[in-house]
Amino acid sequence: MRARTGDIEKAAGVLRAGGLVALPTETVYGLGANAEDPAAVSRIFQVKGRPSSHPLIVHIGGAEQLDDWVQDVPQAARLLAERFWPGPLTLVLRRGRRVPLEATGGLETVAVRVPDHPVALALLSAFGGGVTAPSANRFGSVSPTTADDVRAELGDAVDFVLDGGPCEVGVESTIVDATGDALTILRPGGMTREDLEAVLGCPLEIPATSRIRVPGQHPSHYAPRARVVLVEPEKIVAEAELAQELGQRVGVFLPAAFAGAEVKAHAVVQVPGSMAAYARGLYGFLRELDQRGCDLIVASLPAEEGLGLAIANRLRRAAGPRTTL
Repeated sequence: MRARTGDIEKAAGVLRAGGLVALPTETVYGLGANAEDPAAVSRIFQVKGRPSSHPLIVHIGGAEQLDDWVQDVPQAARLLAERFWPGPLTLVLRRGRRVPLEATGGLETVAVRVPDHPVALALLSAFGGGVTAPSANRFGSVSPTTADDVRAELGDAVDFVLDGGPCEVGVESTIVDATGDALTILRPGGMTREDLEAVLGCPLEIPATSRIRVPGQHPSHYAPRARVVLVEPEKIVAEAELAQELGQRVGVFLPAAFAGAEVKAHAVVQVPGSMAAYARGLYGFLRELDQRGCDLIVASLPAEEGLGLAIANRLRRAAGPRTTL
C-alpha cells in the first residue's frame, strides 16, 4: 500500500467534488467517479471514449452494503458475496434507487463488487459511498496494472491518481449474472469458474451471448496497438518467423513449454508457466511489445481452466474478429 492517508483523503475529496480518481484494485486500475453523481459518471465515458450504453461496475466497501445498491438478491448471490468479497468477483443484480441509469448504460441491472485492495477499500471508507470504476484506459485498449500505465494513457484527464503499486491479479473481475433463474458467467476473470462452482455446488454456464450488456463484451477489447494473432502452440515459432521474414516486426508470446527456444523475431516474451503469474503479467507483456515497436504479436491460448480461461478470453478479445494469420 503506497498511498498515504493524506492522498486517500484528497482522493475522497475529488470524488465528492465530482472529479475522477484513478484507483488501484487487485485486478486493474480503475477510473473512479461518485456512483451517485450522473455528471461525474458521464465524464468517465467522455475521458475513456466509451459508448454510453456500455455499463460500469459500482465498487462498494463491503458485502453488508449490497442491499443499499441493488434489489432482489438471490441466496446464491449472497453466498458468493459472503465467500468471495472482497475479491475479483462482480455480481449483476437489479438496480437499486441509488444507482443512476448513466452508470448502467440505461439498463435496470447493475454490476457490483468489493475490491480486494487496501488502498481501494480505504478510499471507499473515506468517501463513504459507491464508486463507479471501469479500467483506467481508453476504451478497447490494454488495461492498466500500474499507476504509471494510467498516467501514460490518460494524463491530465484524470484529476488524481492513487498509486497502490502493481495489481496482484492483473485481469479484470469475473462477472456473474444473478438476475435469472440460474447464475451464469458473463465474463471470465480473476475469480475462477472452479472456485465459484465449488461454493455453489453446481456447474456455471458461460453463454455465448447475453441479454445483459457487461464490460468486456466488445468484439475487440484489451487490445494493444499491434495486431494480435492466435496460433496453435506447436506452430508459434514457425508462424512468427515466417511473418518476420515477410517484413513484419513480430512480437512473440513464447509458451512455457518452449522456454529457451531460439525465435527469429523482433521481440520475445517468455510466458510464465504459472497461470497466476501469466494473468498478473498479461497486460504488461502486451504494453511491452507495443513499446518495443512490434506491429504483430503472435500468441497461443493456454488451457481454458482456472485463470487460463480468463487469459484466453482476453487474448481472443485482443485479437478481435480476425484471430489467425
